[in-house]
Amino acid sequence: MKIVVCIKQVPETNDVTIDPVTHNLDRRGLAGVMNPFDKNAVEQALQLKDADKDAEVVLLSMGPDDYAESLREGMAMGADAGVLLSDRAFAGADTLATGYVIAQAIKQIGNVDLVLFGRQAVDADTGQVGPIVAEFLHQPQITYAASLRLSGTNEVTAERLLEDTKQTLVATLPAVVSVRSELNTPRYPTPRNIQLSFAKPLTVWHHDDLDLDDSRLGQAGSPTIVTKVYAPEPVKRELTPLTGTPTEAANQLITALKNRQLI
Repeated sequence: MKIVVCIKQVPETNDVTIDPVTHNLDRRGLAGVMNPFDKNAVEQALQLKDADKDAEVVLLSMGPDDYAESLREGMAMGADAGVLLSDRAFAGADTLATGYVIAQAIKQIGNVDLVLFGRQAVDADTGQVGPIVAEFLHQPQITYAASLRLSGTNEVTAERLLEDTKQTLVATLPAVVSVRSELNTPRYPTPRNIQLSFAKPLTVWHHDDLDLDDSRLGQAGSPTIVTKVYAPEPVKRELTPLTGTPTEAANQLITALKNRQLI
């Protein structure tokens, strides 16, 4: 079994700025860490590998060269290899353009049985890339998986945890699954595994290493346009204190709500 886990490196701080031209996050000079939700996806892949010693776990990320740090962290957790998609042609991509490049890379890796994503990235919070990749690969997808297991030689079963309900879904492999943090507790890299991770292969693929349609790349290939980013101005509201006994205060509240036609 070959499992690809797609990970993203996100800023280590909340103190980020917006590029005044592109209106995207300005990540220059910011230290990065692996997206927390992606660690749950890595852990799930490693648990499947623990149950099947012949399984292979490959980490995949798209970004500048320093994203290799998160790939190394995932390999120190136990993944077998890492692939970094890094090229100026990919810069400024929205979720659609990002999903396209990742899907093409997964095709290039070849013979992938299961693709895992974290639920969403904590910097953009869209949760869109996993489903987009599934569409480009023409594979079944499961999102918000809170449990995941192989239920046959060619299928996976997941419990999908939604806001007010649970669903049990079965998908035929190959498939794409986005996982929730409730799925597991990610393991910590041991000193020995950290040392071994630097002997594992980390491949960097550039534009010319993939079969790509240039019209679908980067900012030019991104249909999403951010026109403005701003912080809403605080609104000052007048407070009217409730006075008297509890009964009198309750009557004042009811009167105020009726006057505003709220009850």
